[in-house]
Amino acid sequence: MQAPCPQCGTKIVIDDAKVPERPFQVRCPKCQTVSKFPGRPAAAQEDPVAEPSATVAAPPPQMGDEMRAQLMAQVRREMAHGGAQANHRALVSITDRALAGTVTVMLSRLGYEVDAIEDAAEGGRLMEQGLQDVVVTTRTAGAQGKPETVYQRLNRLSPEARRRLFVVLVGDEFKTADGTQAWVCLADVVVNSRDAGSADNVIVNTLAERSRLYQAFNEARRRHEEAAS
Repeated sequence: MQAPCPQCGTKIVIDDAKVPERPFQVRCPKCQTVSKFPGRPAAAQEDPVAEPSATVAAPPPQMGDEMRAQLMAQVRREMAHGGAQANHRALVSITDRALAGTVTVMLSRLGYEVDAIEDAAEGGRLMEQGLQDVVVTTRTAGAQGKPETVYQRLNRLSPEARRRLFVVLVGDEFKTADGTQAWVCLADVVVNSRDAGSADNVIVNTLAERSRLYQAFNEARRRHEEAAS
């Protein structure tokens, strides 16, 4: 028995021998969404099983889950030395709710606590207070007389505050992981909207590279802070 996850589309495959007669539920191994299955007729049942198991029938990712987890752990340790928050929070400020939901699921897989906020003023306040490690938004400019967007507020942060944030811009105009586009837009990485749900590896690899670039700076600042205290 198999069916796609209604949230992320991952194919969930259930061993027919483990399908109970009664209706049952299975949690998607990828996004943790609970899916309902109808069960099978009693005549076809072989062995009663209290809880069916689900597997993901999908091609292996470019980076294995274990390797990705290890790399994220290393990145977070190095970010923590640079003053990042210990709880690893991410801000998602995207007006397209479907796209924002897709990004939120992707960041949750990487272990971030995600604040999905449409109000740019509230998002800007969180950034300025240093409560976020990652900011995901779009490259939009507020209309004249309208409040600033999160992207505009990002560009007004002090160099120190901006350095603490890992900025991801999402949009149809971007080519995922294009370094030139990211540099022009003052972002750490850009992601095309179509790739937003599967950008895990791009995020992890760019975070690791950024961490290596800032490692010397972060260590020097940490030594300075320790000496001052």
